[in-house]
Amino acid sequence: MLSKKTKYGIKALTYLARLEHKLPVQIAIISESENISLKFLERILLTLRKNGILGSKKGKGGGYYLLKDPSEIQMTVVMRILEGPISMVPCVSLNFYEKCADCPDENLCAVHTLMTQLRDSSLQIFRNTTLADLCGK
Repeated sequence: MLSKKTKYGIKALTYLARLEHKLPVQIAIISESENISLKFLERILLTLRKNGILGSKKGKGGGYYLLKDPSEIQMTVVMRILEGPISMVPCVSLNFYEKCADCPDENLCAVHTLMTQLRDSSLQIFRNTTLADLCGK
């Protein structure tokens, strides 16, 4: 299931990407427009800034802005920053792999096989979807 953090992060990013101007936008404006708690949104945008997706400017005329063109921001990157592993179980994760304690042989595990297929399908969609795609650009 998609966390609210990721859902709201994507909503905030699409809000910024849809703007005609590329000027910084105050958090309060995004919060009100997208109906997201201001405090929660602050943490989300800070995470995106620390990971190179957003820039910020302080003071008058300050706020957050995209550092890259929306066509260059893949959903795999956003998902991993905000959600963590894309796979539903750690034994099929490409970046956060952990062996399952209750599984003697991953090659014979039906859950492992199913979750690998699910991960690959999800990755295909996330890799081929950019922020620009979500904005209809």
